[in-house]
Amino acid sequence: MQETKLSKFTSSLFVLPYFIVFVLFLLIPLIYGTYISFHDWDLLGSTHRFVGFSNYAKLFDPSTYFYSVFMNGLWNTAKFVVFSVPILIIGGLLLALLLQHLPDKVKGIFRTIFFISYCISVSVIAVLWLWLLDTNSGLFNHLLSKIGAAPIQWLTEMPYAWISIVAATVWWTVGFNMIIYINALNEVPNELYEAGSVDGATPWQKFWNITLPSIRPVMVFTIVTSTIASFNIYGQPYLMTRGGPGTSTKVLLMEIVDQAFVQRQLGIASAMAILMALIMIVISIIQFRLTRNSEGSVA
Repeated sequence: MQETKLSKFTSSLFVLPYFIVFVLFLLIPLIYGTYISFHDWDLLGSTHRFVGFSNYAKLFDPSTYFYSVFMNGLWNTAKFVVFSVPILIIGGLLLALLLQHLPDKVKGIFRTIFFISYCISVSVIAVLWLWLLDTNSGLFNHLLSKIGAAPIQWLTEMPYAWISIVAATVWWTVGFNMIIYINALNEVPNELYEAGSVDGATPWQKFWNITLPSIRPVMVFTIVTSTIASFNIYGQPYLMTRGGPGTSTKVLLMEIVDQAFVQRQLGIASAMAILMALIMIVISIIQFRLTRNSEGSVA
């Protein structure tokens, strides 16, 4: 009995650092942010008047300025999710399938090449793509000039601004999904493919009837996590387009930061952040349910 208690105490010590980080950097800010969202909280003011759900009501009242700010940011974020997530999912899977068919001697090299961009910070990614997309001296417009085409305003005109942000994001993060898919593909039993060959299945039939059902739970995971990550986009549009042209690429996190630290309306900004967090919670619930159903259907 004493050894069991000691074992539980030792296990708790290993969990304690993560629990402390969770409380300090997630739980307390979440509770405090919720508290602020119920107040008229000027960042530089000394008094903070309790207003209840007034801040939330303003975000859904079409007659208010905050409604247009919130909906514009939410709409732009949703567009980025729709543009980027399918490419991240399909592109990651295609890269993983490509690597599966390469000789073993070069698999590690190409896996590193495709994944290494994921290890670079967003600021470095933005600087790199700003250089590539510069109107006057960028590499892309230089190549266009070689074939006699007119230069493109990649970062100041639509739809090129969105194309540029999505391209930079996909190049930066698709390697993460690729690694996850490679691990999932390695878990598919070779006996299933051998049985398919005996039955005369084509490569497409093997992919559709063996590969996809076998990696379905992993696909659900990558779809949901990619959606959540894309919903939290901030660095790419902030550093590359500053939300322009106009507010066409000003996403929800940019609007929240602007309301909090430029307009000093911390109560409204906190309400917007809480609503964003609720959307993430809903997505997470869908993730768990889809994963559970997918595992049941595969089994």
